[in-house]
Amino acid sequence: MTQAPIDAPDLEPEDADAGEMPRTRFTRREATVLGVFVVAAVTFLYFGLPQIAGLHDTWVRIRDGDPKWLFACLVFELISFGGYVWLFRTVFLRGSNRIDWRAAYEITMAGLAATRLFAAAGAGGAALTVWALRQSGMRARLVATRMVAQYVILYGVYMGSMVLLGVGLYTGVLHGGRAFAITMIPAILGGSVIAISLAFTLVPTQIDARIDRWAQGSGRTAHLIAKLSKAPAAVSAGVREAITIVRERNGGAFGAIIWWYADIAVLWASFRAFGIAPPFSVLIMAYFVGMTANLLPLPGGIGGVDGGMIGALIAFGVSDSLAIVSVLTYRAFSFWLPTIPGALAYFQLRKTVQRWKDERAGEQAAIQSEVMPVSAR
Repeated sequence: MTQAPIDAPDLEPEDADAGEMPRTRFTRREATVLGVFVVAAVTFLYFGLPQIAGLHDTWVRIRDGDPKWLFACLVFELISFGGYVWLFRTVFLRGSNRIDWRAAYEITMAGLAATRLFAAAGAGGAALTVWALRQSGMRARLVATRMVAQYVILYGVYMGSMVLLGVGLYTGVLHGGRAFAITMIPAILGGSVIAISLAFTLVPTQIDARIDRWAQGSGRTAHLIAKLSKAPAAVSAGVREAITIVRERNGGAFGAIIWWYADIAVLWASFRAFGIAPPFSVLIMAYFVGMTANLLPLPGGIGGVDGGMIGALIAFGVSDSLAIVSVLTYRAFSFWLPTIPGALAYFQLRKTVQRWKDERAGEQAAIQSEVMPVSAR
């Protein structure tokens, strides 16, 4: 396995203090509204929805689930997060010698806890991850590049799966259903995202630096163009980095597949706990279709993902009562259970960040002690 050279930690003053842990300020009213929404959503999902669907004894049925399959749900979920941590460490070890297994675990799980509180596809988790990586000493540009690379690898598996499964189901190569809306539309979406991502590799490297030099001494419009060019430059560098990681056949890239498909295995085991699981191709397609609801402005996708998965499964012909009880059980393992270690990792991460600060302070002092005598002479 080829390991790219590790960049030296950034010890410039602007990086020595990358700020406090990100916080989102809520007024008391906003916090109350958020809390009421979460409680109402969870109450409806676990009590109201089963009543509407005619599944009156949801909790009784959940308690009567096959214990060995429920235990399998737990095992698959642990494997899933292991895959994510593996991918994270693989990508960011290339940019910092401080991102070891412990740091990768803490950042990953703390980011998960933040994602549970905020909407828009994990924006809270992304903000916390950026903060932690900056505190490790990584330059802002390197953080942006590595994060894009991680997401490209992670969601490349997502979009690629929708393309292959959608086309396979629609053409009848895979058994399960041929409805255009839940097969080809997701496939077209996945293919479009892949094409757009690859198109960013056509953006010249360091284009933002070139435009920035061009904008020197120019008007406000030129400076605005220079500022806007940083986004496509970061995406372009990140896509190239992701391709490099995959081409190197770095085993850690396989963590993306483990993350998605072990989590899908949780859903499969949930079905097996209460009955017969649908064809695996249907299960995977319904899973990915439901996951698109994470883009909705809902805290952690509460309600949207559940409803999306249940709706997709019913559209594929799965019994509504079995779909509801299985998806709710899946979400209990995949969404709610990991929040506990995620909250603990948040506090562990604060201690790790303080250790990094002390290390950087020591490194800075060592550099100054070597330079001072030369200056004095």
